[in-house]
Amino acid sequence: MESHEVLKQAFESSQTSPKQIASEMGVSLSLVYKWAQPNTESGSGSRNPLDRVSELMELTREPAIAEWLCEQAGGYYVRNPKSSCKQGYEVVPATHEIVQQFAGLLSVISQAAVDNTITSDESAEIRRVWDRLKAYCEGFVRCCEEGDFEQIKTDLAQVR
Repeated sequence: MESHEVLKQAFESSQTSPKQIASEMGVSLSLVYKWAQPNTESGSGSRNPLDRVSELMELTREPAIAEWLCEQAGGYYVRNPKSSCKQGYEVVPATHEIVQQFAGLLSVISQAAVDNTITSDESAEIRRVWDRLKAYCEGFVRCCEEGDFEQIKTDLAQVR
């Protein structure tokens, strides 16, 4: 989905009108409407804030920008693994690996909670294992979509 489409959809489904958005952001109403149009050479759209943030992330190569945005939205950023899926995949070993990683996460949580408290070090370890599991699962889904499970082994090695 293009950035202008995301904004158009947000404007349509939001309880806040474009007029309110323009007022709160201190920009013209016509500019807000232009953000929801394709930015073409004919001048119908305008470079929108999403495009600017995307360019900023590209220029800085700094994931902290995406992490901060996800935090502001009440979420957590996990980078998708690179995918170069090829034919010749093994589904069963990949699914077993997911189960193993879930078991590993549960083990880390159980060990941390055995004394009925979780320290900051234990919390950091739980986060590390959880993030690795999320990245692996995303790689699994992408390889399902592209048809290659051999690539998961390479991606997992990079995440560890």
